[in-house]
Amino acid sequence: MAQRQETSGNRLDDAARAGWLYYVAGNNQEQIARKLGVSRQTAQRLVSLSVSEGLVKVRLDHPIGRCMELAEALSRRFALDLCEVVPSDPGSDSTILGVAQAAAAEIERRLRAPEPMVMAIGTGRTLKAAIEQLPPMDCPQHKVVSLTGNIAPDGSAAFYNVIFNIADAVKARSFPMPLPVIASSAAEREALHRQPMIRDTMALAARADITFLGIGDLGPQAPLFLDGFISEPELKALQKAGAVGEIVGWTFDAQGKLIDGLTNDRVASAPLPSRETSLVVALAMGEKKLPAIQAALNRRLVNGLLTDERTAEALLSA
Repeated sequence: MAQRQETSGNRLDDAARAGWLYYVAGNNQEQIARKLGVSRQTAQRLVSLSVSEGLVKVRLDHPIGRCMELAEALSRRFALDLCEVVPSDPGSDSTILGVAQAAAAEIERRLRAPEPMVMAIGTGRTLKAAIEQLPPMDCPQHKVVSLTGNIAPDGSAAFYNVIFNIADAVKARSFPMPLPVIASSAAEREALHRQPMIRDTMALAARADITFLGIGDLGPQAPLFLDGFISEPELKALQKAGAVGEIVGWTFDAQGKLIDGLTNDRVASAPLPSRETSLVVALAMGEKKLPAIQAALNRRLVNGLLTDERTAEALLSA
């Protein structure tokens, strides 16, 4: 895929961010340069552009200004270490494009860093859309590891497992999890996890410096059900047990507590990396996911969030 080209719209977005950081958040030009990943001279030009284009008045006259205010409020409310809010499409309740673009930019920024790191990757439609936007990159210093298995119930490759998509674009060492997403029994899962190669991959996932993953709901159209990983009776049993969401297959209730037994006894995915020592970023938006997102934030199952304006407003008003 070709390198993303800079456009006047992108330039105004950057100017709006720089203007907000300078005039609203009180950052100096050196801080702005560091946060935006640009030189100090570029940061100065972006701040000037935000004024010359009329973006800075009493407040930012640009959609990104409201989004940054929402991101700041979410960060305070849920003690997030990273939060970005993108404008919602007023004509759609479902588009994931904006969140996917924001995620692609953040993933690209991390992969372009020279310091070696371990990046863990979950699964999901939004994450897959983000990975598909990555430009070709040569990053031999990094390791990318999947948190979840890549085998569907019928033995085929799981469609929304993205470790192979990222390997197509990024020249970094990639480590798939050669497991079913959900094992047939707890005993089978334990036997699989005892394999030396699986143990090593699990250990690598536990050391992840940063993780990107999706949050799934457990309503009638739950991704785990639609994609064939759980049956309708299993979905209904989870709902009866109070499950509202799942992350890489691990189901949890409205308080963010993992559901005892049921499918959690058979999930082959790695546990979530520590939120105390690493950054775990969820890509999640939409009304049907609100209970799951709120539970994950309240329980600190994740400490980073990429979402849209409409979802952010709903989370803050809940």
